[in-house]
Amino acid sequence: MSHLYRHLRIHQVFGANTDVGKTIVTTALVRASALKNNTVFYLKPISTGPLHDADDKHIKRFAGPKHSLVETQCLFRYDDPVSPHLAVKMASGASENAVTVPSDRTFLNSVAQYIRSCARKCQSGHMYIETAGGVHSPTLTGTTQLDSYRPLLFPTILVGDSKLGGISSTISSYESLLLRGYTVDAVILFRDRYYRNYEYLSSYFATRGLHVLSVDPPPPRLDNHAQNAENTEAYYAKLVPAGLDGDIFEAVRHLDDCHTRRIEELDSMPRRTLDTVWWPFVQHGIVNSEADVTVIDSAWGDFFSIYEHASGSPSKTVSTQKSLLSQQFDSSASWWTQTLGHSTPSLALAAASAAGRYGHVIFPEATHLPALKLAERLVNEGPGKGWASRAFFSDNGSTGTEVALKMALRAFSVETVPALTPAERQNLGVIGLKGSYHGDTIGAMDATKESIYSCEWHRPKGFWFDPPTVSIKRGKLAVSVSNLMPTSVPSTHHFNSLDALYDVEGRLSSSLAEAYRLFVRQTLQAFNLNNEQKLAALMLEPIVMGAGGMIFVDPLFQRVLVDLVRDVSLFPTPLPVIYDEVFTGLYRLGLESAIPLLGANPDISVYAKMLTGGTLPLAVTLASDRVFQAFNGESKADALLHGHSYTAHPIGCQVANETLKLIDGLLQKEPWKAAQIKWSADGKSRSMMWSFWQPSFAQAVSHLDIVEEVMTLGTVFTVKFSGDNTGRF
Repeated sequence: MSHLYRHLRIHQVFGANTDVGKTIVTTALVRASALKNNTVFYLKPISTGPLHDADDKHIKRFAGPKHSLVETQCLFRYDDPVSPHLAVKMASGASENAVTVPSDRTFLNSVAQYIRSCARKCQSGHMYIETAGGVHSPTLTGTTQLDSYRPLLFPTILVGDSKLGGISSTISSYESLLLRGYTVDAVILFRDRYYRNYEYLSSYFATRGLHVLSVDPPPPRLDNHAQNAENTEAYYAKLVPAGLDGDIFEAVRHLDDCHTRRIEELDSMPRRTLDTVWWPFVQHGIVNSEADVTVIDSAWGDFFSIYEHASGSPSKTVSTQKSLLSQQFDSSASWWTQTLGHSTPSLALAAASAAGRYGHVIFPEATHLPALKLAERLVNEGPGKGWASRAFFSDNGSTGTEVALKMALRAFSVETVPALTPAERQNLGVIGLKGSYHGDTIGAMDATKESIYSCEWHRPKGFWFDPPTVSIKRGKLAVSVSNLMPTSVPSTHHFNSLDALYDVEGRLSSSLAEAYRLFVRQTLQAFNLNNEQKLAALMLEPIVMGAGGMIFVDPLFQRVLVDLVRDVSLFPTPLPVIYDEVFTGLYRLGLESAIPLLGANPDISVYAKMLTGGTLPLAVTLASDRVFQAFNGESKADALLHGHSYTAHPIGCQVANETLKLIDGLLQKEPWKAAQIKWSADGKSRSMMWSFWQPSFAQAVSHLDIVEEVMTLGTVFTVKFSGDNTGRF
């Protein structure tokens, strides 16, 4: 919802406190902009107090000689001179008719609608949006202003506090703005000759490259209204002279320059990116036009704010009156990292807190509270509850699975009797599923079948089953069995609900389960008989194989695999089991983990992506005591000699702790409960397996002629298109 216009420069005016002179400063800026023959729009979204004292009335009265160029507007007005959240409550109590409190969305839409209307009716202009009170003063719902206005993300002017204590409040306000992603283009405050805050703040902000302006304060307010108005007009005439010179005009020029530079920067980014950046997973030979570059100016909630640049013409855009920024839905949740929406304020604060307290600190033979709390949470209360004993930190999902493989292969090697030869240890393989993807580091790649992601060093080590899949086809939920299965097994098995299909324990006695067991046992026996390579671990992406194509796998088949690799008649040394829950874990599918659903604990599991709410990279690999003891001993050479410079970095751990706390708070909220009920068989109880996507939507899409099948769980919705060039979205 961010707005940026080439022809309309917009700045939002925040104050370091109430009564710091926001309206005086804004009036001066409005007057100067008008004197320079700009159409000027002034917006006071919320006004509280008597109408004769309203800020928009003050602006209009003292707009100066070019007042005809100035338009003022107030969107929500309340009589009592109190904080907006209280004013709307008092208005409701004082009225016979209940006054509805506008939601944050309604409030923002009203502001955005007015801005768009202003942009349509001017050729060139300036706009000033004045807030109420200090930066954290509440809006109508009680949401603080910084958070309420954040989706709009206007460049800001901070009006500093010139009074005693104002240095602290001004710096604190500035830092609060930065923490939420605002750009502060200028700090303006009164020139109090006694406290002289402007002297300190000018020096302080100069080192941060920030423009600071101090102006003379207005004259004392007089009881005689006529004389007061005359004195105020004289003050503005002196502060904003008709000769177009002075500090206020310099401030206006600076704000204009900031606006111009921002657009020039955005215009130049596609070409500079093509000339400098090597993207991941992109063929630069076919993606080489500036129009192919998505310029993300900011992000909020589920959307990017995209700069709409015109191909081949950096000085123009498609429409001069439309915003240069538009919303784009982040359909992949930024590679499935987003959890609570982009730019969640509490996660930014958690990161800042840890950065301020620790920065990064070395981790071997050390500890710090963010890492310890996260480890305890995941092992004792989270996915590791009841089976894991240790948490190992790494950088991202790929490195998390890499260390999981090291753990599993060592555990197998240590336990195997007779002992493996050096050659056998170097050639251990894994069991997995075709279509799996565990990351792009070399070891993780070797644990998957050869694919387009493979590199020159890739040497697949193991065996991969073609798994039965789950989907909704023409409105019917079904398991489709691989054509590698015996012909006596039906190719399709239908279910009347998600709960029925994902009732793994209940399905273990089914004929399909027996067919799976027979097929898997015979296949693995044949492999062991005909190959010198020893299979040493089972590595699965439970429920869904993400990067490999959003392939939903029959969980019964995965459970059968787990059971059989632990069957000593098939493997005298039970194979360690790895659950790669980098994509699926921590409620991406509506479950914290697939472990309870599968009914079988792993020996190792991996978590990343959603762990930090999409704020920064971090991974945790959980391990059972069996695995930990394979490395435990008296020799350093037996230890897990694996780690990263930023292992267990406090910033990531602190953000992860905050993310998990916020997720816990969502679990009992109404949207969560409502989605569970909609997907239940009876439409009344809360389904164990469910989706945030509507059942009717999934049904409708599955019936489209261009669609072969769909599937959904939790936040995931995948579509496989029909035709020769099939693909998933």
